[in-house]
Amino acid sequence: MTLPLPPGEFAAYLFDCDGTIVDSMPLHYVAWQRALGEWGCEFPEDLFYAWGGRPTADIIVALNEQQGLSMPVATVVERRESYYEELLPQLAAVPEVLAHIHDAHRRVPFAVVSGSTRASVTASLDALGLLDRFDVLVCADDYTRAKPDPQAFLLAAEHLGVAPESCLVFEDTDLGIQAATAAGMASVRVPQQRTP
Repeated sequence: MTLPLPPGEFAAYLFDCDGTIVDSMPLHYVAWQRALGEWGCEFPEDLFYAWGGRPTADIIVALNEQQGLSMPVATVVERRESYYEELLPQLAAVPEVLAHIHDAHRRVPFAVVSGSTRASVTASLDALGLLDRFDVLVCADDYTRAKPDPQAFLLAAEHLGVAPESCLVFEDTDLGIQAATAAGMASVRVPQQRTP
């Protein structure tokens, strides 16, 4: 299946990472289940996908509030990252997005704009041999307002030296598409890879 692009010439491509470049969402869910299970925290799969694009720390804070828990955010983030790294050998790229990365590499600059930590993004891209394709990484610790706020995409455009309206965003979540639109950027919706 090919992923059609909107018409026009674009000066940069901005990619979400999890669920967009890498088919990592099922692995992230397993890592979340293991880490949260240590604290007796429930995280239903439908909620996990609905919250796609939210920074890890924000998710833990929200789950604490929802379930009356007091999980230590930094500790749970670290545990989740550790479990995810153990699962990296199972990681695969999203073929339709990988085709565009191969096709446009060196023609236009690329950035990753992710709600995940830099360590998680770097580990995922490195596991697939794609890390060197990206000129800029904008990760959860680099901005203060998460998607659907456009801050992260605008920051990536600024780092690349490209006007926002000249950027094309690849995203798999509603929050990401809303953020791209708010940034004045065209976007491509990447179908979620999970099976219903």
